Formats: sequence, structure tokens, C-alpha cells
Amino acid sequence: MEGGAGVAGAVIDLNADLGEGFGRWTLTDDEALLSVVTSANVACGFHAGDPSTMRRVCALAAERGVRIGAQVSYRDLAGFGRRAMDVPPEELADEIAYQIGALQVFARAAGSRVSYVKPHGALYNRVVQDNEQAEAVVSGVLRAGAVCDGPLPLLGLPGSRLLAVAEGVGLPVVAEAFADRAYTRAGTLVPRREPDAVVHDPEQVIARAVGIARDGTVTAASGEQIGIEARSLCVHGDTPGAAQLAWRVRGALASAGVRVEAFT
Repeated sequence: MEGGAGVAGAVIDLNADLGEGFGRWTLTDDEALLSVVTSANVACGFHAGDPSTMRRVCALAAERGVRIGAQVSYRDLAGFGRRAMDVPPEELADEIAYQIGALQVFARAAGSRVSYVKPHGALYNRVVQDNEQAEAVVSGVLRAGAVCDGPLPLLGLPGSRLLAVAEGVGLPVVAEAFADRAYTRAGTLVPRREPDAVVHDPEQVIARAVGIARDGTVTAASGEQIGIEARSLCVHGDTPGAAQLAWRVRGALASAGVRVEAFT
């Protein structure tokens, strides 16, 4: 990915991973984040989340006009969905459809609906390069279409196999970027196991968010400026002070002339 050009009248969606608790354990400040984001990636019970948490987050999102997205993952509660797993394609497709369907129940009960799908953690990274697993995710999304009023958009990394496969079967796709994650010069995310994979300095996160949304560029870990096209920007909900940081990001985007609105 080379270069990057500024975009007049830029528009960006602000998404966050929500509902990442389980039973008595909570991780994300869902209520605070739902006051600032435009799209909510709701954990569907495989890496985090449970029925009551899913119901509560969907109700809050619907009340505030926030789009509800199914954050699907490998079945990995103990590892928070961040451990590499080898799941047979047919099984993975069924598990993706299962997660979307479960969330749709609670979204409908709240008077809303599931509007898109985003893989989480190890699955998100796997489908950047792995065509077979990407095809399985897309198959799962298609299987869930019957209960979701048609095909759902897939949110993922620009240039990933996931988005390419989805486009190939006619699914809508939305490219996203991360202001708080380090990028390689190839435009992929630096693996979390490597040093400095996560950007912790709030001022740097804010500056990167504006650069991505307004200018279509971000500084890679190598120090190079690379082009990155994104319609959605992720603010990680499990970061300490995530809601306050999200508000600062949104304010900086507005000051830079970037309109924040959902992509669906």
C-alpha cells in the first residue's frame, strides 16, 4: 500500500468491541462507549459475552441508535479468541451462522437488527491471508442471511482475503482501520505478541485516527507513511479509559472536518 491522498468531506464510522464480559466478569464499559461510537461489535458468546450481556448491549445500542454488529470468533472463551485454532471449514461456517443468529434474537427483541459482521482476534488475523477460513466465514454469513433480512456487510482489513471472498459472492464489504494498533509496511497489523503492537499513547492514537480518516495515511512500525483506505475506525473497548479516549478521538475528527456516522 503506497501513498495516500486527503479526502474532502471525509466520513468515518467509529466502532468498538462491546459486551466482552461473561457472567459476573466485565471488561468493557459498554454504556459509556455506546454514547460515542456509531457501530457496536457485540461479542456473541464464543470469545466473550453471554445471553444476558448480549441482550443488555443490544437494548442500549438500539436505544441510542447505534448499529449492532456480530463480533464472531473461534470458540475460545479461555483465550479470549486470540489463540490460533484450526477449525474445519464446514464447522466454522456453522459456528459463524450460530453466533449471528443468537445475536439477531436479542437485536430483534430490542427493536433493532444485526447490521454487519466482524471477525474477532485470531480469526480476524487468520482471514487476512487464509482463503479457506475466509470462505468459511463468508459461508457462515450467507447461512445467517435468512434470519437477517438478506446479506450482511463484512467489516475487515483492507486487502484481506476475507473482503475479497465476500466481494466475490456479492456481499457488501467495509474496510476498517485501527488507530491504536501498529501496522507493517504491507498494511497488515503487527501481531500482538510482538513489541509495540499496541499504541498506548492517547495523543498518538488521536493523531493517527485523524490521519487515517482525513488523509488516508498512517505511520507504519518501520517509520514509513503508508496509504490506508477505511470507512470505519476501531477503538478497542478493552483499553483502559477507552470511552474517554473515544470521545477525544471523535472530537478531534470533528475538528479536522471529518463527519462521524455509521456505514449502514
